[in-house]
Order: sequence, then structure tokens, then C-alpha cells
Amino acid sequence: MKSKIVAVCTSLNKGERKKNIYSGNLLVNLGLEGDAHAGFAHRQVSLLALESIEKMRQAGLDVNPGDFAENITTININLPQLPVGTHLRIGEALLEVSQIGKECHNRCAIYYQAGDCVMPKEGIFATVLQGGIINVGDALEVI
Repeated sequence: MKSKIVAVCTSLNKGERKKNIYSGNLLVNLGLEGDAHAGFAHRQVSLLALESIEKMRQAGLDVNPGDFAENITTININLPQLPVGTHLRIGEALLEVSQIGKECHNRCAIYYQAGDCVMPKEGIFATVLQGGIINVGDALEVI
């Protein structure tokens, strides 16, 4: 099966779960248009696999795409195994992986509910090299 996008998520404020908007505009050197995290240096866009979310579901949590504050939820790709510098194509947009995982300074609500959170270990971040509209169902291609 090919890798694809299963959710495109934004939030108005930092520190809150994101909502699936199904389609979004990636802006060069900024991130997902309308998202509170857009423009944050090398972490312009965050990605998390549906398989990672499923791990938290199996731990008993009722979680969905966007609940880990990721912008793009994927399926059929091992995101944390991609080296920094990898290019990803989604439609006309081109991303460059800029960071694997992150340090979680403040424990999020998910951590307190499950005793763990997948985003710090399995989420990745990217910069936008070429902008474009992305949609749920779009193929995700490693260049």
C-alpha cells in the first residue's frame, strides 16, 4: 500500500488539540496556513503516523488524528526512520524533514491519561520548501 495523508489538522492556539480540516495550504518557509504553529523556525509542519495513534488507542485512549497536535497524519510510512534532510512530496508541495521527535518539556494531557505520548518519539517535523494545497487522500512520496 502506498503512503498517504489521512488528516490535515490545524488549531488556532498552541497547546490544544488540532482539528481535521481535510484540506490545507502549505506556505513556503512558514507551514500550514492558519495554524498556530506556522512559522516556528525548523518545525513548520508536524507529521505523525496513524499507526502511532493506534498504539495509544490500544493503550485505552480515545484519540484521533490531530489530538497529538500534528498537522499531517499519515498512513503506511515509518516516519521516525526518515533521516533529517529527507524530502517528502505531497501533491505540489515539497517538505524537508528537519527534526525527528522532540523533547516534551511540559507533560501533555495525553501523557497524564496514558502514562506515555507517541509524539515526542514518533512524530517528525519538516520545513516547507515548495508550497501547495494538500488534501486527505493525497499520496505521500519520499523523494
